[in-house]
Amino acid sequence: MRATGEPSLPLREPSPPLRETVPSLRESAPSLREPWHDLGFAPADALARQRAGATFGMWIFIASEVLFFGALFLFYAALRAEHPEAVAAAARETNIVYGTANTALLLTSGLLAAIAARAAEVPALRRLVLVCLLLTAGLGLAFLIVKGFEYREDIRENLVPGPGFKLADRPTQLFFGFYWFATAVHGIHLAIGIGLVTRLAWKGWHAPDFLATSPQVEVALLYWGFVDMVWIVLYPALYLVGRTG
Repeated sequence: MRATGEPSLPLREPSPPLRETVPSLRESAPSLREPWHDLGFAPADALARQRAGATFGMWIFIASEVLFFGALFLFYAALRAEHPEAVAAAARETNIVYGTANTALLLTSGLLAAIAARAAEVPALRRLVLVCLLLTAGLGLAFLIVKGFEYREDIRENLVPGPGFKLADRPTQLFFGFYWFATAVHGIHLAIGIGLVTRLAWKGWHAPDFLATSPQVEVALLYWGFVDMVWIVLYPALYLVGRTG
């Protein structure tokens, strides 16, 4: 009991929770994703760490894809070493016009993707990034359309391995088995890349700060560059063998 007449101390108001007085990373850097909010990094440091982690993850994925395509190219190398004349004869049956046109389309798309990746770091170049992304996806779609015309011609020319195959030498069917499988797998990868690039353009159009702050831009365009490199190896293996020298 407090003695009568003794002045009473004023009650101290409870202090607001710490999370109400200190702005969270979510408020200062809305483009960041979990778990960076809970690690206590500064926004700029958190974004740099997220970008590095995403890029490293994509390089690991690309390394696994290199193993897959490396096995395909090893099969091709063994086939060419064992049956050079049959491989050359089969390669002369591929349509070099379609193959060269598709090579030009993918090389141009790769250049536009590289421009978009560098320009995305500058917020003022957002419109240029969007244009490059849309053109990249459009050229990739044009590649698939041209490849569809080429497939139609191959089917018409009986270049599908099996009964009624155009060439009599049996190893030529192995070459075209590699041709159909490798180009189909590459086309699936390219279709995935078109979806990723189109999504970047869509999000960049609706969220002005997305392209300059998100690591998804660098990761998606790194994947696109890998798809380009696979085709650069496929092109001479499928279209130039037997036509040089």
